[in-house]
Amino acid sequence: MQVLVIGSGYVGLVAAAGFADAGHQVIGVDVDSTKIEMLNKGKSPIYEPGLEELLTKHLTAGSIKFTTDVRDGIAVADAAFICVGTPQSEDGSADLQYVLACAGEIGAAMTELRPESIRPLIVIDKSTVPVGTATKVSAAIRSKTDRAFEVVSNPEFLREGTAIEDFLYPDRVVIGCNTDFAESVMQTLYNPHLQAAKQKNPNSGRWFRMDPQSAELTKYAANAMLAIRISFINEMANLCEAVGADIDCVKNGIGADHRIGPYFLNPGPGFGGSCFPKDLQALLKTGRENGLPLMSLNATVEANRHQKQALYRKVCHHYKIRPSDPYPLSQKRMAVWGLAFKAHTDDIRESTALELIKNLLCMGAEVAVHDYEAMPNIECIFKNSIQYAKTPIEACQNADAVLICTEWPQYSKMDLDKVASAMKSRTMFDGRNLFNPYDMKAKGWTYHSIGRRSDYYS
Repeated sequence: MQVLVIGSGYVGLVAAAGFADAGHQVIGVDVDSTKIEMLNKGKSPIYEPGLEELLTKHLTAGSIKFTTDVRDGIAVADAAFICVGTPQSEDGSADLQYVLACAGEIGAAMTELRPESIRPLIVIDKSTVPVGTATKVSAAIRSKTDRAFEVVSNPEFLREGTAIEDFLYPDRVVIGCNTDFAESVMQTLYNPHLQAAKQKNPNSGRWFRMDPQSAELTKYAANAMLAIRISFINEMANLCEAVGADIDCVKNGIGADHRIGPYFLNPGPGFGGSCFPKDLQALLKTGRENGLPLMSLNATVEANRHQKQALYRKVCHHYKIRPSDPYPLSQKRMAVWGLAFKAHTDDIRESTALELIKNLLCMGAEVAVHDYEAMPNIECIFKNSIQYAKTPIEACQNADAVLICTEWPQYSKMDLDKVASAMKSRTMFDGRNLFNPYDMKAKGWTYHSIGRRSDYYS
């Protein structure tokens, strides 16, 4: 099939590469000419494992190309995916200006270039959008053209860091459409990946057709449920610390219940990224507009805001810092491992490390940081106010403590004796519970983790 993918962020680039890998002809569109030039050379503007290799493969094969003009290919396209940004507005709602502008451009290009007799164009909302967006997109297109089309909602369920795997082997595909023709087009697009997923796992590759409103809400509801689980287990971890329990025992006990399951029960320093914080606010806004306060989501947002200060509170407690103390860490050097909001990505949006670094600087600390992919992004924010280390060991040179914010697996494999030899003090604040508390204590570390007891692990 002939596919247009408009927008070259995480969702757009993964979708473009994924559909090319399914055997379709793909044209990727973006207004940023510099980005398009990079992409046509096989260079990805974002870090996502496996993405650049997949792009290079299909650029060489001629099954994908990139352009700044949405009109390229509109005459023969079977499907056009809208994958542009939906930033958060001041009131918490998703800003649809780019989505609707894109819809208008599609409509105008259809009038100019698409024959009247050709099959309807299927226009797909792939961006995360609130309920009712399909109707607005349809109106925006219709205001520019009389050609046949249908708007379909097809939310993405990609995880940064594993997005290629998620797209090539989806556990489910959700579409919201009104006609069998639209469904048949979508099935043709996704069928190779659905079949591949089922071969790996018979319970994967599931297909869900529903109305557009339900499809739009499904994306928000899924992210909200995951966020609730994260905030819940974080609060249980905090309670474990208060009462002398161990969160690893608790999570294993409740995760064994088949009604609950073990997923998203790892405590940490709070969730971040481009999806959960923004999507929760948009869902809360939808609730308010419909007279529903969505109290569990309000509590989730507040719990996460509190949890993102967890490492800061542990630092204050360890160094006996009082609110009235001026620059209490002015004689301390702190190493921060992990800047991205999660491992296997360079995305620092809503990252716990951002707030932590700001707090450490406000307390007068000297801060050195390390991350395997996110260093350039963090440097754009902090400039020369912090130090940027090429290795984790370099960040720890003469450090009084090391703080772990991101669960890069390389950190859990570090030689801690070498780390300790570089530091002034064997002190660690582990926001990702990467190490065994008993072993750390036995090696002479003062080790602070989330919700765990060092004596249990003996």
